[in-house]
Amino acid sequence: MERVNRIGVIGTGFISKGLVIEIEKAYGLMVSKVLTRRVIDHCSDFPLKDRLTNSVDELIANADLIVECCGDVIYGTNTILRIMEAGVPVITINADLQVTTGSYLAGKGFITEAEGDQPGCLAALHENVVSMGFKPLVYGNIKGFLNLKPSKEDMLYWAHKQGLNLGLQVSFTDGTKVQIEQALTANGLGASIAEQGLIGIPCDDVRSGSEALALMSKNLGYPISDYILSPKSPAGVFIAAEHDDRHRDYLKYLKLGDGPFYTLYTTFHLCHLEVVKTIRRVLSGGGVLLNNSVRPTVSIAAVAKRKLQSGEIIERGVGSFEVRGICVNIQQQPDHVPIGLLTGAVIRRPLEEGEVLTWNDVDIPESIATYAWQHIVNQSAYKDDLRLA
Repeated sequence: MERVNRIGVIGTGFISKGLVIEIEKAYGLMVSKVLTRRVIDHCSDFPLKDRLTNSVDELIANADLIVECCGDVIYGTNTILRIMEAGVPVITINADLQVTTGSYLAGKGFITEAEGDQPGCLAALHENVVSMGFKPLVYGNIKGFLNLKPSKEDMLYWAHKQGLNLGLQVSFTDGTKVQIEQALTANGLGASIAEQGLIGIPCDDVRSGSEALALMSKNLGYPISDYILSPKSPAGVFIAAEHDDRHRDYLKYLKLGDGPFYTLYTTFHLCHLEVVKTIRRVLSGGGVLLNNSVRPTVSIAAVAKRKLQSGEIIERGVGSFEVRGICVNIQQQPDHVPIGLLTGAVIRRPLEEGEVLTWNDVDIPESIATYAWQHIVNQSAYKDDLRLA
């Protein structure tokens, strides 16, 4: 009789609800325990209420592998460290955590981002593209809309309409999420960024935007992670790549164009529906699909969306109306505060709209996550240039 692998899950939100349904349907897998901070009696809408627990120890004791999808950097970091101490592998669907503390966690145990969200889908596409002899120049995200300062009224409307919490809706709309996703992609796949805040080329179709970014990559001399803003294009990911010129006629015949840049893309990313692929990969010894690497070069800084006054409290940076996130080169912005650490942060001095928050600008409660970031900085290739207040 084939062994049934016990899959633990952290979180009871939008992604988790769909994920546990798919795991239960999958041959050879079962949901063992689902960790939640909520009162279990209040979770009547969760598909597998009988598997819920408030105990990390119970989660660990009943799992061969754990999928983290709580969406909380501070709590997620604390919990994953406990899991790693027990030697259990971790899959995340949490790019926010990966770009903030993922590099520290990667030095402590097995951690990989899942296929399904854009970074994991780009990593899977990367493996396929490279196996066919292509040389990636651009790892691209396809975004259909962007509003750097959405109103609360609009965000409440769209959050309700799409069944999302307000923070998620804001982070999708103001560009924070795409910046986070592309930072993780850059760090995990050995790319960088073309400029602070990314380029985000407006275009009518994927190929034209992809080729424009590929030319920028060639001029820079290194592969880049970026996105296109294309309302008419599908919500997928793409890679712009080169190939051996001796294959040019073949690739033209195969409808990839005249070259020298070729666009390969997927027209979807299906979030929780694709995670089972990564679960099977890890259980079969397939290794890490994508993580933030132990020495990242790109981070996500917090930028003030409006004037901020001394004493104001930022309850949570990602998805807030106070700040949004942008990609920065760590060496060029050594004092920036990662937006993922802005939980219960207090502004020290007045800040103007558009300012990048530094460690001199905020008081942040100490946590394992803040320690982890300091460790990342101290261990990075740029440690002589980096400093924390």
